[in-house]
Amino acid sequence: MTTVLDSSIFGSLFTDEEIAKLIDDDAQVRALVEVEIALARAEARVGVIPSSAAEQIAKATDPKKIDMGALARGTARSGFPIIALVQELRKLVGAQAAPYLHWGATTQDIMDTACVLQLRAVIKVFENRLAELARYLGELAHLHRRMVVAGRTHGQQALPISFGLKVAAWLAPLVRHSDRLNQLTSRLLVVQFGGAAGTLAALGDKGLAVMQELAEELKLATPVMPWHAQRDSFAEFAGWLSLVTGSLGKMAQDIILLAQTEVEEVAESAEEGRGGSSTMPQKSNPITSELIVAAARTNASLLSAMHNALIHEHERATHGWQVEWLTLPQMVALTGGALKHALYLAKNLQVDDKKMRENIARADDVILAEAAVFALAKAMPRPKAEELVKKACGIAASERKPLIEVVRNLTAGALPDRSVDWQSLSAPENYLGDTQKIIDRVLESANKLGLKRFHV
Repeated sequence: MTTVLDSSIFGSLFTDEEIAKLIDDDAQVRALVEVEIALARAEARVGVIPSSAAEQIAKATDPKKIDMGALARGTARSGFPIIALVQELRKLVGAQAAPYLHWGATTQDIMDTACVLQLRAVIKVFENRLAELARYLGELAHLHRRMVVAGRTHGQQALPISFGLKVAAWLAPLVRHSDRLNQLTSRLLVVQFGGAAGTLAALGDKGLAVMQELAEELKLATPVMPWHAQRDSFAEFAGWLSLVTGSLGKMAQDIILLAQTEVEEVAESAEEGRGGSSTMPQKSNPITSELIVAAARTNASLLSAMHNALIHEHERATHGWQVEWLTLPQMVALTGGALKHALYLAKNLQVDDKKMRENIARADDVILAEAAVFALAKAMPRPKAEELVKKACGIAASERKPLIEVVRNLTAGALPDRSVDWQSLSAPENYLGDTQKIIDRVLESANKLGLKRFHV
């Protein structure tokens, strides 16, 4: 039995191909080699190793020539790939340059920095995915800004809202997540270089100079000190991944509920055969939304492992690092898959405004109860209005009559003429409050982050 994310059968359900290529073995080896080359160049610039050695290392080092089998065997022996990698690279660079490869560095320096390089590439894809998803959701919110649907609280019809407002509620967190990502990258995209115990002792008085040059070579930031046992930036990024999938999961859960047979206000797509059942021809299961929710719940569970991995003992740890290896790539992969599926939904969602209206009427227009109370409260004490409307709700449900019709009958002759505009009161679209302004505010917030220019 293979793991789901690595499965050729199941993998595409939970991952994104572009993201997968950025975190696979080949990508990791390329990143490791890039760090070793950058280290040689940095050390040559500050006079730690000969320039000729750095030039040879940069010229002869080719990740495609690394024996992956030897790398795997070496990793099995030592627990890390760097010893075997350095051995492979020394074969490539020749006898004169070989001693200067990996000078003054430790395994974790190379692996952590390589991980940061991979995450930088991943973040660029995530930024593009978020921007694209925001564009489609923004268009949906604008398109359906006046389409009335039952707003539901505790699973029951509460007040009328617009479907555009519901979509805006899916979009708003993504705008904040984009903002959060911009903030955390300055803490995450930082070089790691500290030597065996974080003192850079092997480099004499040039350790910090090498760190600075290495950071500039890789276009990364420089930390105030090596962070071998300080894993908060990775945990923060993991938290961001969980936040993103959680917000996408909320959208997906809404879609699952709206697509129920008894509701049928939306469908994931018009694609024939999608979500079909092996035995029930009538089924069109919300499989895309299900996958997003599964990714969100899994990431939420994995996040606790990343928080446990914060506990690194002393200057270099015994196991917390390995917990990150097991956890962070999974979270990245699941987030990529969730964003892919969310984009599919945003592009293909089928919205049935007729069904939305039917569901409001089927519940006897009880979503207008609050509107009725405040309309009556202009002509009678509010407690009396609440009591009357509550009674009307019971009658509407038992006699299957529209609520406002029942309220009007109960108040016949008891209210001043024309004190209530009954026709206006019976229309759900007249009780949407500041819905349009709220949608505009969400779209404008997306504008400020440059995700999309919406006309508001």
